[in-house]
Amino acid sequence: MTVTIVPFDAADPAAIDAAYRVGAAANDADVPDFPPFCRQRFDAMVNHPLPGTVTLWALARLDGVPAGYLALDLPQLDNTENATAELVVHPAHRRRGVGRALHEHCLGLLREQGRKRVIGMAVSALAGGPERSEAGAAFAAAVGAQPALAEIRRRLDPTGVDQAALDALLAVARAHADGYRTVRWHGRIPEEYVADIAYLDGRLVTDAPMGDLEWEAEQVDAARIRGTERALAARGRRQYHVAVQHEASGRLVAWTLLDVGASADWHAFQQITIVDPAHRGHRLGLLTKIENLRHLLAHEPAVRAIDTFNAAANAHMIAINEQLGFRPVDGWTDWQLTI
Repeated sequence: MTVTIVPFDAADPAAIDAAYRVGAAANDADVPDFPPFCRQRFDAMVNHPLPGTVTLWALARLDGVPAGYLALDLPQLDNTENATAELVVHPAHRRRGVGRALHEHCLGLLREQGRKRVIGMAVSALAGGPERSEAGAAFAAAVGAQPALAEIRRRLDPTGVDQAALDALLAVARAHADGYRTVRWHGRIPEEYVADIAYLDGRLVTDAPMGDLEWEAEQVDAARIRGTERALAARGRRQYHVAVQHEASGRLVAWTLLDVGASADWHAFQQITIVDPAHRGHRLGLLTKIENLRHLLAHEPAVRAIDTFNAAANAHMIAINEQLGFRPVDGWTDWQLTI
């Protein structure tokens, strides 16, 4: 058996198509409850990378047949000693050296780029949860990576939410939020809010549990926010926001985001939820999440599943999510390899 690795980019639609098919097969095998692997999203990842990131792509063939791919993200504005990698092998071609060949190719790129560490994620089963392949974790350990951050994915079926209980939670949250008001929007962030959202977004790495990950705070400004919006719009993401405005200062001091992809109108991801440390203790996280859940469903009534990822150590956010009805599905580990 012969494995060949060939870099590709946006000028090679045949390679993009082959890599997409590998990703779709792996998605269906490894996380069958996820939405279908989205072609629009994948094409846009190649053609419209996130601002401040260079992505290097490579396709692996086993005896001429597409068998795996590598997407290596190289931050350019911060974390310039780091990289993140998505290394995917088609389920029909695993345990034949494809992953190892992609890994060796990845190491070569990292050394060329002067990177000191690379981070990748792998799924695992939880006790009592659905079966998950341990191949990703076993591979990461075999190449010398270390588990750096444990996360848990939780899912909410919004059709089963007790609306009376949600009303009661919302009333409690509002009672603690005197001097604050919520604002909401769909899609592009209004110009008057973009600087505050950039500040909150940039706090995520500082405020959220990061375990043993060596990842510095990201430099986020209005231009980077706008570039991210354009990249996500190209991927077909439909975004729903609720933020909290501090009435005395006019600043946005809390923010949450839900988004729906192009491949499945039944599924949404709960993305960032963050509260400025100076304004904690007012139930603003709970307030934004409840209001945004209802904001999403008013526009996306077909949604039947919402997934969120939290560090296993993030007890505060987990408690809020479980109040809303999110329940554990599987585990995800961020593996870190030092070069």
